[in-house]
Amino acid sequence: MNDLYNSKKLIWSLLAAFVIVWLYVLGVRTLVPPDEGRYAEMAREMWASGDWITTRLNGIKYFEKPPLQTWMNALSFAAFGLGEWQARLWTGLCGLGGVFLTGYAGHRVFGARAGFYAALALGSSLFWVACGQIDSLDMGLSGMTTIVLCAVLIAQHDGATERERRNWMLVCWAGMALAVLAKGLIGLVLPGAVLVLYTALSRDLAIWKRLHLGKGLLLFFAIATPWFVLVGLKNPEQPHFFFIHEHWERFFLKTHHREGAWYYFLVLLIPGIMPWLGVLPQAMFHGIRREPGAAFQPKLLLLIWAVFITFFFSYSSSKLPGYILPIYPALALLIATYLEGASRLNRMIAAGLLILVGVAGLAAVPQMAQMAVRHPDERILLEAYQPWVLTAAIVAAAGGAIAMLHARHLRRDLAVLTLAIAGFVSVQLILTGFEPYGKMRAGKELAMKMLPELQADTKIYSVNTYEQSMTFYLQRTVTLVDYWDEFTFGLRQQPELSIPTVEGFIEKWEEHSAANVKALAIVSDDAYEKLKAKGVTMRVIAEDTRRLVITNL
Repeated sequence: MNDLYNSKKLIWSLLAAFVIVWLYVLGVRTLVPPDEGRYAEMAREMWASGDWITTRLNGIKYFEKPPLQTWMNALSFAAFGLGEWQARLWTGLCGLGGVFLTGYAGHRVFGARAGFYAALALGSSLFWVACGQIDSLDMGLSGMTTIVLCAVLIAQHDGATERERRNWMLVCWAGMALAVLAKGLIGLVLPGAVLVLYTALSRDLAIWKRLHLGKGLLLFFAIATPWFVLVGLKNPEQPHFFFIHEHWERFFLKTHHREGAWYYFLVLLIPGIMPWLGVLPQAMFHGIRREPGAAFQPKLLLLIWAVFITFFFSYSSSKLPGYILPIYPALALLIATYLEGASRLNRMIAAGLLILVGVAGLAAVPQMAQMAVRHPDERILLEAYQPWVLTAAIVAAAGGAIAMLHARHLRRDLAVLTLAIAGFVSVQLILTGFEPYGKMRAGKELAMKMLPELQADTKIYSVNTYEQSMTFYLQRTVTLVDYWDEFTFGLRQQPELSIPTVEGFIEKWEEHSAANVKALAIVSDDAYEKLKAKGVTMRVIAEDTRRLVITNL
């Protein structure tokens, strides 16, 4: 039972179960704002308008990110219709593809067992699994950078033929182009910097002769350039905003108010890499060791990839949790090579013990969240979430304990497999249990109550707020009132698409009433009280803990 990776029946059974669960859970949860609602709505608008060049959110030009994810989501809607699993399909496939490609690269470069372990490690890491089932840009970028990393590992390893090296390097260049289309120049800057650092530390200057620079650059520009040219010709304001504001200023200036301490990502890595935290330090230290007689040092490249990307974003003035998601395939491969080559399994026992200790903190998450909310109904929802998190903690603890038993009896494969299954199941419980609270945050029930009130020409206003997910569920845009935030740049180009003041909204609202034309507005409790104090004629037709929907008739 210690050569599980050689059992094709077992491998295919695990693979089938993994894929079925991964894809199924894409549709069991509401699209939670802000990210999931935003990117689903952008794709819905692209699909509905037929404009595949100018990206828009709520009908307003939105150039913060390139269009790859919006394209893929819009294609998903075109093929399968509007829905939650369709909105998450692209990121779900990127997460799955990352697991498969990481396992394949591990198999080709380090051996069959290492490939098996790498796929298990990545496919059960809390952060990778969670992000693979959320509609956000981070997994889309990470899927493309995983192509880059794995392709260069396969192309450059000492056993590669010249044909394999050429073909896989072209895959690497294509992956970088797609990474640029996923999230911007970061898709080229990060791999380029890693390669420079690898060259300096390994003294392997010959690698530059093996990159197929000529063909690779042609392929890169052929894939990455056309959209930037077309969108710039159609929207002359886009290049400066995208390349200067969204790259230079976001990295160096604190204009987005997303700062964090220098250790921000190191702290996030602790839960993010669970259940493999116990072996991570040893795996990274193991990556420093030079492989004797080898020209290419794959473990050193993996280590540089993980450390540099973490350092790069730690230095940035803008920090969000998903920024370091691209390091997880590299960490999974380092963990796999360490587990595969370790002569003793005492570190696996340490991993199990760390899970047993760490789950206590996991169980406290809903209680901490309860302290941050004011409305009693929201506290009730978070209380209902606690059993899910507690169950996830119990599963993780049980998995750690069973893995310890297998490790003590030198059943290496079973220990690794048990930890992976426990980690994967725990994440599914955490995500699934969040649904009632996530549904409330999204305002889905409120949107469903609005639908019977709507005619084709009914105007919907959003006063002092923008509900990212509600527009997707309503399947129509709203008119913003005294709200700017991420729309500031777009509204400067098209100010006629919003009402800049509440007074202007009241005037428009009264015009609708005088003409006996029905209108709706989404407002917060505070905005409702202010409108009420101004004597605005309105009637509440639906409400929840976060907002109300009013009508003028």
